[in-house]
Amino acid sequence: MIVVLTPNPAVDVTYRVAEQRVGTTQRVLEVSRRPGGKGVNVARVLGGEGVPARCVLPLGGAAGTWVQEALRDLGLEPTTVPLAGETRTTVTVVDDVAHPTMFGEPGPAVTPAEWAAVRDALAGALRGAAAFVVAGSLPLGSDPGLVGDWVRTARDAGVLTVADLSGPALLAAADAGASVCKPNVEELLGATGAGSEAEGAADLLARGAGAVVVSRGVHGIAAHTRDGVCEVSAVPGVSGNATGAGDAATAGLVLALTGGSPLPDALRRAAAFGAAAVLRPVAGEIDRAAAARFLDTTGSPA
Repeated sequence: MIVVLTPNPAVDVTYRVAEQRVGTTQRVLEVSRRPGGKGVNVARVLGGEGVPARCVLPLGGAAGTWVQEALRDLGLEPTTVPLAGETRTTVTVVDDVAHPTMFGEPGPAVTPAEWAAVRDALAGALRGAAAFVVAGSLPLGSDPGLVGDWVRTARDAGVLTVADLSGPALLAAADAGASVCKPNVEELLGATGAGSEAEGAADLLARGAGAVVVSRGVHGIAAHTRDGVCEVSAVPGVSGNATGAGDAATAGLVLALTGGSPLPDALRRAAAFGAAAVLRPVAGEIDRAAAARFLDTTGSPA
């Protein structure tokens, strides 16, 4: 069992258009609605691989009820904490040419009592778990120190902890000793204020992170540890919807690490899953046949 906490879940709406154009009226060609948030996307990919994933998430209002029911329909039994506020919506606009455009609402205000209930739900869910993933944003106005509490709760339970976060929340995860911090390059530099990937990773390692895995997009993925840096190139020639590729990479990384793979092999699986997600129209899915093919063809880590 892998426990995945999504602090700021959403109704994830994807619009497909012929061409993204600012300032014009556009006809939507296709609409999809999915339970969303980075953690939910991670859990969906894990579930697609046959790995039990328990979603822990605060939900409120009619949108929250819809997310809970949709997760159950996907075979992901959620552990939910009720909120007084309404769960947010995100809208992603995609076409076949430009990079997707995403509009993300900030999320509901969450009271201290509601966050305490999230912590209690997490502690219960972690019993017997193999790993814990916390991924995505915090609702506007939330204390980043909450992340440190969640990471320490997982560490006390003796489970592998992966934090796919940004900003002060990423720093809080490193300060609390997360096993793996997994930002992309922009998130790493933004959180640490560093001038380079190496400097930013060194900052997180000094704070207490066990490893820092950095998604580089088309430039691949790298793991920084106290012993050095391991790099894997991106899968070449893959194009499509990049929304959710980083979440799929996180799922591949966790799946490999909990299966006993060494970090270099885990990076290869992360790269393969990230590329396979680009081939699917919405976040939270991968092309499984392509993932297997990419894993076979991805070069040895440098």
